[in-house]
Amino acid sequence: MAQIFDAPSKAILRSQIAEHIAETDKVDKRDRPDESPLPEDRFFDRELSWLKFNKRVLELAESNDLPLLERANFGAIFASNLDEFFMVRVAGLKRRIDSGIAVTAASGLSPRQQLRAISEQAHRLQDEHAHYIIEHILPALAEERIMLLSWDKLTAPEQERLSKYYRQQIFPVLTPLAVDPAHPFPYISGNSLNLAVLVENPASGKSHFARVKIPDNINRLVPVDDLTDEETREERYGFITMENLIIAHLESLFPGMIIKEARSFRVTRNEDIDVEEDDAENLLNAMEKELLRRRFGPPIRLEISDATSPFLSQLLASQLRVSDDEVYRLPAPLDMTVLFELQGLDRPDLKYRPFIPITNRQIAEVESSHAQDIFASIREHDILLHHPYDSFSTSVQAFLAQAAADPRVLAIKQTLYRTSSNSPIIDALIDAAHAGKQVLALVEIKARFDEDANIAWARKLERAGVHVVYGIVGLKTHCKLSLVVRQEAGGLRRYCHVGTGNYNPKTARLYTDLGLLTVDPVVGQDLTRLFNQLSGYAPNSSFHRLLVAPRTVRTGLIQRIQREEEAARAGKEAWIKIKVNSIVDEKTIDALYRASQAGVSIDIVERGICALKPGVPGMSENIRVRSVLGRFLEHSRIYAFANTDGPQIGEGPATGPEVWIGSADLMHRNLDRRVEALVRITDSEQINELIRYVDMQMDDTTVSWHMEPDGSYVLHSRDEEGRPLVDSQEYLIKTHQRRPSTNN
Repeated sequence: MAQIFDAPSKAILRSQIAEHIAETDKVDKRDRPDESPLPEDRFFDRELSWLKFNKRVLELAESNDLPLLERANFGAIFASNLDEFFMVRVAGLKRRIDSGIAVTAASGLSPRQQLRAISEQAHRLQDEHAHYIIEHILPALAEERIMLLSWDKLTAPEQERLSKYYRQQIFPVLTPLAVDPAHPFPYISGNSLNLAVLVENPASGKSHFARVKIPDNINRLVPVDDLTDEETREERYGFITMENLIIAHLESLFPGMIIKEARSFRVTRNEDIDVEEDDAENLLNAMEKELLRRRFGPPIRLEISDATSPFLSQLLASQLRVSDDEVYRLPAPLDMTVLFELQGLDRPDLKYRPFIPITNRQIAEVESSHAQDIFASIREHDILLHHPYDSFSTSVQAFLAQAAADPRVLAIKQTLYRTSSNSPIIDALIDAAHAGKQVLALVEIKARFDEDANIAWARKLERAGVHVVYGIVGLKTHCKLSLVVRQEAGGLRRYCHVGTGNYNPKTARLYTDLGLLTVDPVVGQDLTRLFNQLSGYAPNSSFHRLLVAPRTVRTGLIQRIQREEEAARAGKEAWIKIKVNSIVDEKTIDALYRASQAGVSIDIVERGICALKPGVPGMSENIRVRSVLGRFLEHSRIYAFANTDGPQIGEGPATGPEVWIGSADLMHRNLDRRVEALVRITDSEQINELIRYVDMQMDDTTVSWHMEPDGSYVLHSRDEEGRPLVDSQEYLIKTHQRRPSTNN
């Protein structure tokens, strides 16, 4: 039966959070020699930093070094990213302003100042994006015979075929909604594409407004079907957008009326979820109600065709109650996520080279002398996985499938934050439950924009007899953990997986993530305690090879940063290497500033947001920040330190570098409002491999964006003689494929 813990766990949670805040303050306020105040303006604004990240995504779309269809794909990713930014971050700022919560950000900006700065930069970015797609990407595609056509450019036979398609497949699902005294202005759903239509009654001469929603359950790019060029006889991919096809046939929706104007528009709404868990008797039901409410969130952005008349523009803005700053006038077509639809084209010459993940070397070595046995591979040695280069299906997925089928496995415990449709992970858990094993699934149904899917998974698992738990009230469970308990000759043995990425076979091919498979009894004990804490009452659990948020990730990392600071002051070698998605947490950043002042060399690879200011004399001159974006979404987290505190519980070197991997970024939500886990790597070869990985991405010979002290990012993709630098992802593809292994 699914569980969400109430009053007792609320008290436990508050106690835990108070304890971890006290521990953090204690660590942060520790006496240090020659400490001087840090500048007040030492943080970049997180929202503006995110916009700079999306600007880097746009630069990938603008890069002639990438295959054309991949550039188009990055153009779609930019649009999708910006949609989510408005739905969540901009919506949150507006909510704070409307509620009178005017807390100044660490950057020194008030919510209103942030909103003004976001509006200015977002207008500029979205305008650059739209014009670049229309003026560069679409013409380049046309040169490759991939054409976005307008109705008036079609031949008579093409128009005839498309008119037939419209009558049979489109017209029956359209619903024009008129606005008059008997029909109020219709509700416009978030992110839907619509037509604003102005018609005139020829009898009365009066004009009327109507809205037509573009169907969102049919591909928006409609094939023209004439697939050859008559002159060259070469294959052609011709498309017309759904909205252009509908505009060409508007008389069928408004017979007898004169079509005066028809323009596309789109509304973005507040779609963040805010569930009062303390008052929710059943979190599942509360989430379902909140998802319904999400559809009716207030508008926060109106995108309209720049050809729209002033009258129609003002009508839309007033009816939707958006300000002038919230109106984005852009060249059609709007909503460039439509470019995702081009990825299905059979044009391998315009895409990245095909990539097939391989079976991890350590797993393959055992398989070469035995039948596939993941457990045997793990017993041989801790296995460090690096996805997507190491196959997810022949490692993590095979691990859980074998656990489900093995009669000696007694129990499986699993966290699920995001997973794919038709997930083999879900199937394995269901198979295990049907086989009579004890199966616990900790499903995070508050995973943003995956709430509906996770609710469905939770119910499906419950029906199969899986014990489904939704975690601790007030915290999202974001850690990536699997625990398999198996009866063996010497007694029970616990097989563990701790990762940086979700148990999602689809994203495992698209995201770079790390994972550790181990039978170390120390990790097994840690995971057992953590799962007990998540599913029951175990607030005082202690861990030996894990750092767990919200109690010990921040404090543990700051202690290690300060250890490097002390080493540097003592004249010893001291360095820190960090790879994360984002770095925002002020306490951690301040600790890094202090370490830099002491002479610690600090390298940071980040993908998205960075509130830290690198290279500032007297504060951070020893800190370098690089950003890596590319074919795969960089998602792994690594924390490496030159020194360690000596003998530790479990295996591992007593001296030398200390390296951790896990699910936590350096953000408030990860450190304070989520359950996260980092695991210490103890194998010296794996430690060196992870350090080399960060060093490679930091190296001046590798493609990356260098963050400047003023917060700008400069792309370094070629050397002084114009030769391409090393793409770290392509390099890893090649090095993994050269290893003796088995293709997936």
